[in-house]
Amino acid sequence: MTSILMYSVRPDEQEAIQAWAQANDIQVDTTDHDLGMKTVDMIKGYDGIVIQQHAALPEPELYQRLKEYGLKQLTLRITGYDIVNLQAARENGLVVTNVPAYSPRSVSELVLAQVMRLVRHLGEASAREAKDDYTWAGLQAHEIHNLTVGIIGAGKIGSAVARIFRALGSTVIANDPVHRPELADTLDYVDLPTLLKRADIVTVHTPLDETTHHLINAQALDAMKPSAFLINAARGPIVDTPALIKALQTKSIAGAAIDTIEGEAGIFEKDLSGTKVDNQALETLKAMPNVEVSPHIGFYTDAAVNAMVNISLNDVKTILEGGTSEHQVD
Repeated sequence: MTSILMYSVRPDEQEAIQAWAQANDIQVDTTDHDLGMKTVDMIKGYDGIVIQQHAALPEPELYQRLKEYGLKQLTLRITGYDIVNLQAARENGLVVTNVPAYSPRSVSELVLAQVMRLVRHLGEASAREAKDDYTWAGLQAHEIHNLTVGIIGAGKIGSAVARIFRALGSTVIANDPVHRPELADTLDYVDLPTLLKRADIVTVHTPLDETTHHLINAQALDAMKPSAFLINAARGPIVDTPALIKALQTKSIAGAAIDTIEGEAGIFEKDLSGTKVDNQALETLKAMPNVEVSPHIGFYTDAAVNAMVNISLNDVKTILEGGTSEHQVD
């Protein structure tokens, strides 16, 4: 029987995994460990592999080991594949796939929640209430239909974000090299400097690569309105974190929401109660009442979890049967 090993599996994924295994008559085993040099030997004897993790996999030896064990693919059940050494995978004949659209609504709805908390100053109100200060000064909000939402990266997730805010009456603009005709009644495409200058909400939905690393840097933040908010529900390193902190401290922008941050590996998804978190930038942002922080849970809905499991396992099955996955990233 064909067998697949899934790394970094959470309890909430098990039901979908077992249902897929039974429906496809394929053995699927799981471990809660990440893939790495210390755990790669666990894959020996299996036909396929699925991973989901924040920890990077740079070592060429790891890919050599996968090849030695007869693996033909390396499937991620997440969107971001920047953790993979694509050159090493290619050199060892490993097809790399991801799940580019598990549920665009899951991320877009989190963005909506973050934006509404920022625009209505709910974090600042809560900080005051914790000290029994119930004053209103500085908490007057704009109504969302009067604001311009700027989307950097209008792919599947960015498009879903655009449609939500357009439905609420916002003006929506976007910067993306691909202009999608189906969004003609939803948004207007502009260049990045124009977006940064005009938008009241700047929300990032690009992949992470060499062109988007620190795309939101000091210069970009300086170009935004002092009344504007930044949202990052994409990948942490797209935003230059020290530059973001400085912009918030100097009131160059009004606030921010981050679902992902540089250096989150080993922090987000972990219970670190009673320990010292090794990310001072994260601690600084958490202490700011005009900043919303969530632990990379944009994807975390029932629909998205099921889709991530099923799409990734279907990709493994397709490749093992000699087919070509439409989700191949390299």
